[in-house]
Amino acid sequence: MKTTDSSVHSLSLDSLSLTENEHPHDVHLEDADDTESLGDLMDRLSGAGFRRTTTVSGVKLIRKDLSTEELYLQACKLVGVIPVRYFIRNLGCATINLNHHGLGPLGGKALAIALVTDMHTTTLELADNCLRAEGATHLMEMLRANFTIHNLDLSDNQLQSAGAESVAKMLLENISIKSLKLSGNKFTEDDAKWFADALSSNYRVKELDLSHNEFSGRGGEHLGQMIANNDGLEVLDLSWNHLRMKGAVAFCAGLKVNTTLKHLDLSWNGFGNEGALALGEALKFNNTLQHLDLNNNRITDEGAGMLSKGLEANDTLRVLQLAYNSLTVEGALTLINTIKNTPKSAIEDINICNVLVNENFVQLLDLTCQERPSLEVQYGGVGGFIAKKPRKRIDPMKIIQDYLDQRKLRLWDFFRNIDKDGTMRVPVVDFRKAVQQSSIPLERFQIEELIQRLDRDRTGVVDYRGLADTRKQMMRDHRRQLRKVESRQKKEKQKSERILKTFESAVEAVTPRSSMIIISPKEDSSGPQPFSATPLSSWHHIVMSTSSRYSDHNMSSEHVHLPMIGNPPSSPGMRSYSQPNLFASMPKTTSSKPASAQGIHSTSNPSVTSSKLSPIANLTRSRPALHTEPSGRARAKGKKKKKTKKTKEKI
Repeated sequence: MKTTDSSVHSLSLDSLSLTENEHPHDVHLEDADDTESLGDLMDRLSGAGFRRTTTVSGVKLIRKDLSTEELYLQACKLVGVIPVRYFIRNLGCATINLNHHGLGPLGGKALAIALVTDMHTTTLELADNCLRAEGATHLMEMLRANFTIHNLDLSDNQLQSAGAESVAKMLLENISIKSLKLSGNKFTEDDAKWFADALSSNYRVKELDLSHNEFSGRGGEHLGQMIANNDGLEVLDLSWNHLRMKGAVAFCAGLKVNTTLKHLDLSWNGFGNEGALALGEALKFNNTLQHLDLNNNRITDEGAGMLSKGLEANDTLRVLQLAYNSLTVEGALTLINTIKNTPKSAIEDINICNVLVNENFVQLLDLTCQERPSLEVQYGGVGGFIAKKPRKRIDPMKIIQDYLDQRKLRLWDFFRNIDKDGTMRVPVVDFRKAVQQSSIPLERFQIEELIQRLDRDRTGVVDYRGLADTRKQMMRDHRRQLRKVESRQKKEKQKSERILKTFESAVEAVTPRSSMIIISPKEDSSGPQPFSATPLSSWHHIVMSTSSRYSDHNMSSEHVHLPMIGNPPSSPGMRSYSQPNLFASMPKTTSSKPASAQGIHSTSNPSVTSSKLSPIANLTRSRPALHTEPSGRARAKGKKKKKTKKTKEKI
């Protein structure tokens, strides 16, 4: 072959680690090695139609007469695999679908060789081909040189940890991949860190599918860090990843500060009510998410209520999937009530297709749809009911005691009215008749239950001592029950506080310091406020520091004077709207020294220090307290004066 008669195409292959060989040799197919790298294999292909030259810019291949098809066939011979005819027929097409073709690592290697210089394929689908980490490594080397492939599907290829590392390193260099599917590759919780590091700097990937892996709790922490630092991802699928409560809280912390994600699938992750609580907190601040899938996450009516609190403050979410959770009509009513009572809500589609609703829900939904014609709610059908707990049986002795307490009567007074003879013993018939004729709200079965407890031996007589003992036992049981309820409520409160504390700590961990932005008071309060990634614990201080802009002087002013620890400013901007100026009567200092130089923190003159620090000090001087107690000597003098007056009057 002559180089002057062939079409020449050049491509830099530094990333393929080619070794210099001055004299090309013929390719011997029987000597091909399965473990040979892609760069070494390209060296061997140089003897089958390629000549390599060395220039200043690096190693280059000068292709002669071989087309992409011929190059692929030659590579298949070298690695010892059967060529895929479907691939050959579709060369030149924008989309090549090789799903379920059983390529294996060597087939992926041959494919990578052929696609190094391909300029037509933009979508490459290689799902379920058992590529493993070895085949993925060859494809990632190819993607370091090929910048025309935008969409890549490597789902169900058993890439595992080594494959995750290869993909992550490719993402650090590739600038063309926009959609990447890595579902079902047995990635573990430690592998999530590879993607977190890679996507923290890669903003070109818009769609990422990591579903059906095993990231678990610690993986959720890395994924939360990933979406907190990523500025390009718009679609993320994390379904079937066993995130559970710990991973859910950490991931939602990253979701709170994310500003690009629009479509999020978190189904089949076992969030529970704890995850719903963290997700509700995240939705209060996230202003980009539009589609949220929470199917099969063990969320109950309580969790739906927690999620609704986030929906009250959110104005961007449009689709909410809550199918196959442990919801009843109560949770469904909570969601619809929240949407109805939140005018700024953007919800258009709710999926609760497994929930049986009742007529009340249908009526409420009709009223809400009249106000929001675009709202669609998928429910299981009419026929559901609000689960009513069995009516708790109240102790009849407790009812009698409440009756006596309301009328301020004693138990002895109640029994004495029945015991006409004063023997402290009353027949059961008389006791039953007296209770029925009284205004005590007791049912017939409750009276019989009380009589059985008072007359255990079936003597037909009710004793006052037995009645008093029954009351004592009732009071002990009542106090025990109250302690149980208080203990359960306390534990639930502590659990919620612990989850929120963990959520806030995770937010602070994933929030970059550069994004800690305080809302500027100069901006119009009526317009949309910019997103702030400030942790929840700092919001109180920010609100307090910016509250002075609502004073009467600052309503028309562009500048805002924040309160200072040192000498208070003389500007009227610090004046409260409803109180007089507290600094009007304070002396002005002409010293130009800083607060620390003027002795603010010194202890030599505490009176001056306190007057400078606190504006209340001047008020306490000019108007003393009304209820100040006199000193000990003053009390003694007052007593002596009173005694002298009394003695004079007696004289």
